[in-house]
Amino acid sequence: MSVGKNVTTKRENKHREPLNLNYMRDKDAEMVRGIFHFYEVPGGLLEFVYKAYKQDNVEKYSLEDGKVYLVPRGVARHLNKSGWYPVHTYAQNEAGVAVAKIGQKIARYGFSSLEFFDSDDLIPEGKPLITIEKA
Repeated sequence: MSVGKNVTTKRENKHREPLNLNYMRDKDAEMVRGIFHFYEVPGGLLEFVYKAYKQDNVEKYSLEDGKVYLVPRGVARHLNKSGWYPVHTYAQNEAGVAVAKIGQKIARYGFSSLEFFDSDDLIPEGKPLITIEKA
């Protein structure tokens, strides 16, 4: 299978919009300024490696809680979207069987942008997830 400039992902198949990987790679490489928050270990240091695209080099990052950093947009997105764990709760379904569900997401770390962006990519995940159930 050959991959051209325009590739369509499963999510985009619904909308039928081609995805330009070069455009996404350039956008993810834009530098953003913000504060790193390490909620799980206040004052701690988080070290990780990151590589989003095949053409990129593996980069190592060391971020300390509460400090201001200039990082690529893709790294900021990664910090906000990947740093959480679920807390499960239990409920009963219509048949009276106990089932597990995600009650909320607990953020381990995040990146708060100090610049204005019209993007959901830099909104940290890990806030409580509100679930609506049939009574």
